[in-house]
Amino acid sequence: MIHDIVLETHGVRLEPLAKRHAEALAALVDDGIWAGMTQPLPGTPELMATYVEAARAAPDQVPFAVVSAADGVVRGSTRLYDLAPAQRRVEIGATFYGRDWWGGATNPACKYLLLRHAFEELGLQRVALRGDSRNTRSLAAMRRLGATQEGVLRAHRIAPDGSTGDSVYFSILADEWPAVRDGLLARLASIGATAGA
Repeated sequence: MIHDIVLETHGVRLEPLAKRHAEALAALVDDGIWAGMTQPLPGTPELMATYVEAARAAPDQVPFAVVSAADGVVRGSTRLYDLAPAQRRVEIGATFYGRDWWGGATNPACKYLLLRHAFEELGLQRVALRGDSRNTRSLAAMRRLGATQEGVLRAHRIAPDGSTGDSVYFSILADEWPAVRDGLLARLASIGATAGA
């Protein structure tokens, strides 16, 4: 979906994903970062441009580039997808960051922005997240977020190499958002990220 939404906090800006981000995004990804994704590694600028254009063309996806608010350095990408406004639900996913931004403010800031947008701007009731059962790092991040694990969909994912994996589903409901929000803001404060930075 082509959109004009820009969200910013704690040194992180989410801006509409565009072809101009492709070269920088391609430089960030490798087999380790891409583990658990269902699409082949877009490891060249040309492949990443195709990946970006497919995300922008999908009518139920709201894709973002994740950039440093201060200098515009591309840190990764994330999106809202399977957006169903009439059902008041969406998923957050297709998220990846360069290793330089692992463990800092980037992921909690992005999740804060996306969740705040979903619950407070779009008025949604449910936000889901899912990950490959083998991606323990991603699953740990969802648990740390305060999302509720709902279950495992067996043989739900087919990796680019043809292997089959399970998907672990999590969700956050609108009435849970205030506690999740407070937890995210506390995490961001504890790592020294300020809202205006």
